[in-house]
Amino acid sequence: MKTSRLLKRRQFLKKSALGVAGAGMLSGIGRAVYSQESLPETEKTSLRIRDYRILGRTGFKVSDIATGSIQEENLLHAMLEAGVNYIDTAEQYPGHHKMIGNVLRNGGHDRKKLFISSKIEVLEDKSKEGFIKRVHKGLEEMGTDYFDCMMMHMPEKVETIKTEGFHEAMRQLKAEGRIHFVGISNHGSFWFRDPEETMEKLLMAAADDGRFDVFLMAYNFLQMDQAEKVLDVCSEKKIGTSLMKTTPITKFYLIKSRVEQMEKEGKEIHPLYKEGLVRFKDKLDKAEGFIQKYNLQNPEEIKEAAIRFVLDNPNVNTVCCSARNFEEMERFVRLSGTRLSDWDKAKLSAYRKGCGELYCRHACGLCEPQCPHGVPVNTIMRYSHYFISQGREREAMKNYASIPGSTAVVCQQCPGYCEQACPFNVPIQGMLIMTHHLLAMV
Repeated sequence: MKTSRLLKRRQFLKKSALGVAGAGMLSGIGRAVYSQESLPETEKTSLRIRDYRILGRTGFKVSDIATGSIQEENLLHAMLEAGVNYIDTAEQYPGHHKMIGNVLRNGGHDRKKLFISSKIEVLEDKSKEGFIKRVHKGLEEMGTDYFDCMMMHMPEKVETIKTEGFHEAMRQLKAEGRIHFVGISNHGSFWFRDPEETMEKLLMAAADDGRFDVFLMAYNFLQMDQAEKVLDVCSEKKIGTSLMKTTPITKFYLIKSRVEQMEKEGKEIHPLYKEGLVRFKDKLDKAEGFIQKYNLQNPEEIKEAAIRFVLDNPNVNTVCCSARNFEEMERFVRLSGTRLSDWDKAKLSAYRKGCGELYCRHACGLCEPQCPHGVPVNTIMRYSHYFISQGREREAMKNYASIPGSTAVVCQQCPGYCEQACPFNVPIQGMLIMTHHLLAMV
């Protein structure tokens, strides 16, 4: 991948309707320098977490706002200084364990007051020794004696959650004090590996299994059914709950700009590709009219209301937020302890009615069995979320390039079986085509 191409893609994002503030505003701030002088004025204020909730049977009081995939040491330090005490990480996040370790060593944070949850996939080596070795490597990278929680990362099917080597390793690591609790994360299956299992089916099975203390799942105001059933069971069984994918609104504003850019370029495209884009653009135009009518122009207002929506659920313990700059960090922390207002409800209801069809539901995958090419729709749209909403451009593009079998390039010459199968009327073919142009650098 050429650097110039990646820079052009970032320039596009900066010029988009969201205007994601300061995608690179931290470049001049030195790592591992956490003095008050090194941070902006917003960090020097009395910005504090105002609500802590019991994380299920762990008994740990966690901040209602947690850190998600934060890539900058100063940002993580600022969130911890503000009282955030739940940190989400994973073996698969490049350099993330080491980054957190740097903040713990140099920031003067009390390890005992933090709840650090990491994740580990079930790979080909399913031996107890293999899992133990990988956990010890993570501990060494972070420079800590223990993980508060070690999660099974994105199991593909119910049978995977019963992997005996994993559970034997967790029992031994618990006995040694290297981990305190065991968890599981899921936001939909990787279709090209296993098309059968939904998030609800997997997490319900994990709840019945009884060996998982904390769940990490997708839940938002446009996608409630699956997660709310799981959240109810978690409350009954005292399983801790943390959330991801809570703000499903960013794609509308950014993909709209991408459509306009492609039209301006006037590229010759395949007739079926054009038809898919026409259907997508038609829904964009209708949504745009709705946004103007109901004064939904400010995406940050909708985003904040979306987070308050999930915080309003008493079965939710903490919400992972991935801040990319200090402005976003401050917005997230200020949401702590707030509740859903009538204004929020009205805005979200309006957005759901006018723009809900432009959100491809995380952990859904209902359209995928109808695709004759086996395109992993759910996975591709998740990579789009990494790129657009979390600023993880390189990771998203690398993941997209490594997909086995068909990518969204085949969607350009398809009549749109996925759209016909979608129960939510999402113009998914057009969205897949747009994502291909975004992630494949075409």
